[in-house]
Amino acid sequence: QVQLVQSGGGLVQPGGSLRLSCSTSELPSDYSAYHAVGWFRQAPGFTREGISCISSSDGTTYYADSVKGRFTISRDSGKNTVYLQMNNLKPEDTAVYYCAAARGWCYAGAYAYTETYDYWGQGTQVNVSS
Repeated sequence: QVQLVQSGGGLVQPGGSLRLSCSTSELPSDYSAYHAVGWFRQAPGFTREGISCISSSDGTTYYADSVKGRFTISRDSGKNTVYLQMNNLKPEDTAVYYCAAARGWCYAGAYAYTETYDYWGQGTQVNVSS
């Protein structure tokens, strides 16, 4: 079963930084040219929130208002890896973070819906606490 492989995460103090990685090397070949990778997070008692997306073809990005200006999504096509750089972290950023992939491109609005995506990473915990 295809799965995206995530790494990164952990415990950080408020104001600190973390970088998450998501390997897309196992995606089917028909995804290789055009796919979108999104990042989601889910805190206990809350629904999964879509926070960012990047299109593999042209690097178009989207961000939720809750992370805009603090988080940066990027891709390294040669390594088949997408990154989420998280700066100025706040306690409310504490959650399990997931990456996900869909065929095609990121679209405004649609990128934040779980139904848009076909494949998911295993999730990684991020804790922001002093």
